Amino acid sequence: MPGPDIQAGCFSGLFSFFATGNARSRRSTAADMSKLELSSGRGAVELPADFSNLNCHHCDWHGMPVSPPTSEIPPAYTLRDAEDVFRPEVIKTIEETVDELNPELRELNLEIWNHPEIAYEEKRAHDVLTKFMSQHGFDVTPHYLDLSTAWRAVFKHTSSSTKNGDAIRVIGVNSEMDALPGIGHACGHNLIAIAGVGAALAVKAALEKHDVSGKIVLLGTPAEESGGGKVKLLDRGAYDEMDACIMCHPSPGPLHSVSVGPCLACQTIEVEFFGHTAHAAWAPWEAQNALDAAFLAYTNISVLRQQIKPTHRVHGIVSGKNWAANIIPDYSKMVWIVRAPTWPEVEVLRERVLKCFEAAATATGCKAEINQEVGYYDLRQNSVLGDEFSHIMDARYGVKSLADGGMGASTDFGNITYALPALHPSFTIPTEPNGSNHTPQFTQSAGTPAAHAAAIAVTKGLAGAAFRVLDDAEFTDRVKKAFKHDQEANVVRA
Repeated sequence: MPGPDIQAGCFSGLFSFFATGNARSRRSTAADMSKLELSSGRGAVELPADFSNLNCHHCDWHGMPVSPPTSEIPPAYTLRDAEDVFRPEVIKTIEETVDELNPELRELNLEIWNHPEIAYEEKRAHDVLTKFMSQHGFDVTPHYLDLSTAWRAVFKHTSSSTKNGDAIRVIGVNSEMDALPGIGHACGHNLIAIAGVGAALAVKAALEKHDVSGKIVLLGTPAEESGGGKVKLLDRGAYDEMDACIMCHPSPGPLHSVSVGPCLACQTIEVEFFGHTAHAAWAPWEAQNALDAAFLAYTNISVLRQQIKPTHRVHGIVSGKNWAANIIPDYSKMVWIVRAPTWPEVEVLRERVLKCFEAAATATGCKAEINQEVGYYDLRQNSVLGDEFSHIMDARYGVKSLADGGMGASTDFGNITYALPALHPSFTIPTEPNGSNHTPQFTQSAGTPAAHAAAIAVTKGLAGAAFRVLDDAEFTDRVKKAFKHDQEANVVRA
């Protein structure tokens, strides 16, 4: 029976917006993935051996559509021999801790999923998560750094062998909370929230049981979808003491897989056009038409798109107030997002887009007021952290790290990766056809047991990598050297 048709607008390109770069040897090749069975709960699906030659221009994941339809049966993450990972006894402690917490994490997951809150309105999630972390032995600061829905949870353990003056390393973890207007948790931030919580609690248990010094700083970060909550926290010093920071994000794609590729930088621009109203039939010559200004701006950008690179994106909406067909509008508003693979490219493209607005205002005699929101930098994954996480996921749980080019989306965590060593893997959950991120279908997928099971597996992998930052000085030195090398190889803008 033929599979469901993949429509225009399919967002499964999250996993390969960019050209595949120099993939690390540990990550899966097309030949590897052709042998990988994807468990969807409706029987195993084996990828065709020549799937890398497929070239669907809608899907753009080496020809792969979104993962099989969501099932209520979670996919299995079979445990493998732990001896091939750093300190296998610690990994077992992490797994036991997360498994013990799993019923509570599932309850927490559904509490957030059932009560979606948009940017800077995550009051219920703030209260639920801060209470949970307090109950589990963390020192919690609510309403952190004057952000009403941000919070901070800290745990520190000093081993019996630590001497006075010995430095104690700090690992940061992020939990996002915000939902999307009208469609709830259509980007799965309920899963991100509990993954951060679970990883922090698992590292705490490992530090205590194995008597290792370390400090965990879990940040509840609001307003990722709009508002740049992490950027505000970064500017106010929330990340200053961290040696490294980790988090994760759910996406569609082949099940039992993760990605540590990059994502796009972006800039949101709001433009308002102010004109003069008049009767549309009686005396239209008296008006300056703000709606015309908006449509000219839209047309200008549509023409501009032919002269921008295939990896660049410009997309936006138009709105107004008190419009009527017999009244020439004196006000219109547009919100645009400019995206490109790197922040310097966004800066160049943004100037071209601004000229489209200015030209539209000039042509119509309207006044344009332009506001540029906080910029989201591209995601620069730390290669050493990425390799460690990928190795744990593969060696212990059979989850493959894809040799892809990353996400065609954007995140304010990109700014964190410019400031310190950081890791933001994507992980796949079962999704419906045409039901990728930012759709009502993805909202439903993000609440399923299968999505929760995927998040739990990733939680363990993140905790394993985070623990090594605290325990292994040589490893952390390599993490920092990789970050410094990345800074020197790219133009990093503060």
